[in-house]
Amino acid sequence: MTTHYAVGSPTTSLTSDDLRDALAEVFAKIGRPRKALLLPPDATRLFSRAGEITALTHQLLGDAVTDIMPALGTHSAMKPAALDHMFPGVPHDLFRVHRWRDDVRTLGEVPADYVSDVTEGIYTKPWPAQVNNLLVDGGHDLIFSIGQVVPHEVIGMANYNKNVFVGTGGVAGINESHFLSAVYGIERTLGRADTPLRRILNYAQDHFCQSMPLLYALTVIQQMKDGTLHTRGLFIGDDHDTFFQASDLAARVNITMLDRPPRHVVAYLDPDEFKSTWLGNKSIYRTRLAIATGGRLTVLGPAVEEFGEDKNIDALIRKYGYRPKEDVLQMTRDNKDLAADPSAAAHLIHGSPENRFEVVYAAGGLTDQEILDVGYTPGDLPALMERYRHGKLEDGWHTDTDGSEFYFIQNPALGLWSADGNDSTARGGS
Repeated sequence: MTTHYAVGSPTTSLTSDDLRDALAEVFAKIGRPRKALLLPPDATRLFSRAGEITALTHQLLGDAVTDIMPALGTHSAMKPAALDHMFPGVPHDLFRVHRWRDDVRTLGEVPADYVSDVTEGIYTKPWPAQVNNLLVDGGHDLIFSIGQVVPHEVIGMANYNKNVFVGTGGVAGINESHFLSAVYGIERTLGRADTPLRRILNYAQDHFCQSMPLLYALTVIQQMKDGTLHTRGLFIGDDHDTFFQASDLAARVNITMLDRPPRHVVAYLDPDEFKSTWLGNKSIYRTRLAIATGGRLTVLGPAVEEFGEDKNIDALIRKYGYRPKEDVLQMTRDNKDLAADPSAAAHLIHGSPENRFEVVYAAGGLTDQEILDVGYTPGDLPALMERYRHGKLEDGWHTDTDGSEFYFIQNPALGLWSADGNDSTARGGS
């Protein structure tokens, strides 16, 4: 197990040539594969540079790249225009769609006693390690998982083997992973590299993937106040240390500690990236450690038109809404449809402000009544977009038209915000 490439610091800014040179160096070291499967994220990680790394890998390896499977998890399949935007120059006939409800294989189960131990007895069931059949039956001598390490609500720090076991996972594995993490607690998870779910996935990789030719490329991206993006690090390897090195850097550049809790946060959801609350609620997850009790989060979602990207999950969100954790757990015990879809229940928990702050959701494709029905306050999108002009506001503190103070975030998916003096229980770090 080896870290083949590790370059990064809070002041590093890697160029396209740097990425190409790093990939060429690694492929020269490990040898050119005969048949490679690439596992990039989908458009929900548009700014990860994973699309560019995928395109560069295709250029370097040529026809050795036989399959590219975006790690969709429960997300919708990417459309041709989205593929062209994220993976420029890569032929469409190389792309395979991950079908999380159908085309999966269970490699083994992480034992219940291990799951119970790492979750402090909160969750006591075994966890099924599932992957798409193509990872097992495709005959590849390289499975190259590409993605970004960034604070994450379910696993603490995104990517690495989550891209495999959740991104190409099945119903049981995805559902149970999200639910056990939600029950353990989002505030105890956000921004941490060593979490219960990460330990479970590491166990699965160590015990069930010995013959799987996995290699990981992990970027760390920082968005500056003016909106510019810098690639602060690139880490390529096949071991846990590769991930932990990337996580250490992500904690330094992606977690913003505020000197006081904002009473009002405004978060913008890029139309190319966020079309559902399933994805757009990163605006809630990533700011909840910062917002003052009794405060407000205003979400500007011009392209948000649905709740769940999966029609079954969308129906459950509409039926039950974003309610406090204990309410959702009780509804899960009382209702067979919600109990049968634990990832939906987990999403409802994660998306709830727990009656601690108000969420004003201005969604371009949802009605006021739909927003009210799930537990949020509807917002007037045109008026709010005029008031909080994206492209004219930098990340940080601003004075509102009524003289009050607010904190603006251009892309909540690229970081985590916390505040000194807030009564939330967790802080970022590994």
